[in-house]
Amino acid sequence: MRSIWKGAISFGLVNIPIKLYSATQQSNLDLDMVDSRDMGKVRFQRVNEETGKEIKWENISKAYMLKDKYVVLDPADFEEAAPKKSKVIEIDHFINEKEIDTIYFENSYYIEPEKSGHKAYALLREALAKSGKVGVAQFVLRTAEALTVIKPMGNVLVLSKIRFAEEIRSTEDFNLPARSVVKPSELKIALALIKQYSKTFNIKKYKDEYATALLKLIKAKAAGKRKSKVRKLKIVHSKTEDLMSQLKASLSKKAS
Repeated sequence: MRSIWKGAISFGLVNIPIKLYSATQQSNLDLDMVDSRDMGKVRFQRVNEETGKEIKWENISKAYMLKDKYVVLDPADFEEAAPKKSKVIEIDHFINEKEIDTIYFENSYYIEPEKSGHKAYALLREALAKSGKVGVAQFVLRTAEALTVIKPMGNVLVLSKIRFAEEIRSTEDFNLPARSVVKPSELKIALALIKQYSKTFNIKKYKDEYATALLKLIKAKAAGKRKSKVRKLKIVHSKTEDLMSQLKASLSKKAS
C-alpha cells in the first residue's frame, strides 16, 4: 500500500512521525465508458480552451483568477502559505465524537508511525481509547486545508476528514412538515416499531448486493442468457388516512 502523505502528528510537545494511507476502497464495479456505435473506449483529454489542442500533464499548472488575470501557483507556494500545516497534524483539543453530526464526515485514512515514533504513537492511541475522546486537528492535504478527527480503531489510529460548517448547505428553503402534524397515538406506535426492530449494529453483515447482482447480469448478458423482460417495481406511497393501520400492520411483522 502506498502512503499519500508523510509528516508528523503533534499533541502538546510530543511529535510522532507518521504516514497516511487511504482506509477505504470502492466496492462498485469498475465500468468503462464506450462509444455505443463501435465499442471504442472513451477517454478524456486535457484540452487548451484557446487552441483546442491536447496538453501534456507536465505542462498543466494550477492558477487562481484574480482581477481578470490568472496567478499561477507552484508546489512551493502551497507549502509557503502554511509551512507548519503542510508538515504537521497538530491536535489542538479533544472532544466527544458524538458532538460531531455524521453529515460532516468525509474520507478516512490509516495512520502508521515511523519506527522512531512507535512509543509515542502507542501512548496517543491508548490515551484516546482510555479517555473515550477524539483529537481534533487541521492540516494541509493535497493543497487544501483539512479539518480532521483522530481516533483509535483497534491497534491503528484513524484520521477522518470532516467538513467545515460553511460546506453544509442550509435546509431553510425546503418545504418540511411541522412536528405538530404527528398525532401522539401515531408516535407511540412508531416508537414501539423502532424498539421492535432495534438491534446491535454489525457492519460485516452488510454487503454491496447491487454490485454482485449487476455482475451476475453482465455475465448472463455476455453469455446471451439475459431475459429480455425487465422487472419493474411499483412504489406505493403511504397515505395520511391509512398511516395508523400501516403502523399497526408493521408491528405485527417480526423483525428479521
